Amino acid sequence: MYRLVYKSRCRTEIYWSLVKSIIRASEERNRRDDITGVLVATKTHFLQVIEGAFEPLNALFLRVARNTSHEQIQIIGFTCVERRLYSGWDMHGIGVFSLDEALTAELIAKYGEEEGGVRFPVEEWAALALINDIRA
Repeated sequence: MYRLVYKSRCRTEIYWSLVKSIIRASEERNRRDDITGVLVATKTHFLQVIEGAFEPLNALFLRVARNTSHEQIQIIGFTCVERRLYSGWDMHGIGVFSLDEALTAELIAKYGEEEGGVRFPVEEWAALALINDIRA
């Protein structure tokens, strides 16, 4: 079992409708390939955690890397893990741009600001902590 964490910058502004369309497009394939995960978005950046067997996970990331709708793709972590963190989600979406102001301010204070939104960390532990902070 592997976990892949990456972040990227979208070439256009991100809205909840875009996040929903990405989730809809990935759910069936992820279910078939036994991939689970979460996609987090600000108005400018994506942070995604995907989990599964090596081959389908690698194939998924290659499709992501070839997608021209985003740029500045950074692999934050690609590790062998004993268990999934997001086992119940074929793909779950979180729009950081739709959080309440107090939580957004707290996340910016803790993780920093990037292009007017929450900065996604480039350390795997911090990226997972950010997702946990949003879900708490």
